[in-house]
Amino acid sequence: MNILVILALSLGALALGWIVPRLDKSPDRRGMRYALLLGSLLALYGLQPSSPVRNLDYWLPTASIALTLLCWAIVSPPDERTIGQALPGLLALLGLPLALAFTRFFGPLWRLTASRPPQILPVFSAVLVIAGLFLAIYLGLPRRNWLPWAGIGLILALFILIKSPILSQAASGWLRSLNGQEAGLASATDLPWLGFSFLAFRLLHVLRDFQARRLPASRLSDFAAYALFFPTIVSGPIDRWQHFSGELQQAGKRPFGLPKAEWADDLSGLARILTGCVKKFVLADNLAIVALNAQNALQTRSAGWMWLLLLAYALRIYWDFAGYSDIAIGLARLVGIGLPENFDRPYLKPNLTAFWNSWHITLSQWFRAYIFFPLTRALRSGGARTPTWLTILAGQLATMTLIGLWHGISWNFLVWGAWHGGGLFVQNRWSEWIKGRVEFSALPRPLRLAMQGGGWVLTFGYVCLGWVWFALPSPALAWHVLGILF
Repeated sequence: MNILVILALSLGALALGWIVPRLDKSPDRRGMRYALLLGSLLALYGLQPSSPVRNLDYWLPTASIALTLLCWAIVSPPDERTIGQALPGLLALLGLPLALAFTRFFGPLWRLTASRPPQILPVFSAVLVIAGLFLAIYLGLPRRNWLPWAGIGLILALFILIKSPILSQAASGWLRSLNGQEAGLASATDLPWLGFSFLAFRLLHVLRDFQARRLPASRLSDFAAYALFFPTIVSGPIDRWQHFSGELQQAGKRPFGLPKAEWADDLSGLARILTGCVKKFVLADNLAIVALNAQNALQTRSAGWMWLLLLAYALRIYWDFAGYSDIAIGLARLVGIGLPENFDRPYLKPNLTAFWNSWHITLSQWFRAYIFFPLTRALRSGGARTPTWLTILAGQLATMTLIGLWHGISWNFLVWGAWHGGGLFVQNRWSEWIKGRVEFSALPRPLRLAMQGGGWVLTFGYVCLGWVWFALPSPALAWHVLGILF
């Protein structure tokens, strides 16, 4: 996103937050929720970047809609499944892609997609196939226990395909062949599926909570507004359906008039967007010029300059991601929805556990809930009792390695994840060992401050060294940089 796109989204969010609730006269104030869904669908297509593969900027958002539809069909309560309940949301979700296809007959200024949409017949056929699959699951397979696992498997398979450079390049070559393009020109960067990672986390959360019988029922339109919510498309945060549904119920209840509380809410949203823009476009983008990357890593020979490059990268990646999170939270606030916080001054934390409790908070919480806790519970409840230290080590390594691979299936992200998994294990064991030996509250204040300062130095240094693995494309280059740093 650039400044103009953020400005357009901000104006659209302000319009949704002020105009729609005042026009909506329905008893359950459903108009706001449909307006949010429509705005999210338009943003989904409008923000999707172009691709060298013909028409992919149209088909990838359509695939996001299809995944959302199929997921809701799986998790909707079997006893409440009627055509009347699903039809309004189904028409909205499939009607817009069909309508956008007709913009191929208009000039570029009238098209929402980055390139000309595909021909009408393939689009109409795809809509029929998606609707047929939806109805088959929704009406024909209401109580099949294997369906959630099939949905989880499909999402994970797509995730591996998108995140693996080898598989992405092969898929691009296949898609190019289908379109009559040169398959030999395929690249791993040809599949820029906007927001798929965060959509995948939301859908996986819903499917797992459905299996655990802790998922409340939802309307299709409300569920789609949650899954495809436009402020969170690009970079999260990852909200839970249970929280978002409550916010959505309140979003359409703004009374007519200009109460001070609403002005304050909107001003705080705009201030949050401005803060995010400063972090992203002023701080992060300027630091990117001097931040560590493969090119300047090979050109730098001085340890001092290499440490400066690494520090610039650490600040740049934080301000970039935190800036986008601020923008998302601010945009959501303009339409009356509160999103969870994603960063809480992570570089000021005194240990690695506290760092991960404040860095990309919603991602960390997601992996704890669906990977770490289930894995450690399984190890503890096994027939052969697993030692505590081994349970923690397995849980930390598995969780952090998967977080690393979420960024991309490559050696550098794998090592970065293992780096943090090992660090968290060591910090956990140290904390357990010293807990019964030292009473910190009884220590002199200067000594406590010195120990806290030492913890901060170790934590910040360890995190920064971890960014070496994250920023560079190969372990060999990372070792080269570490050799210069020391």
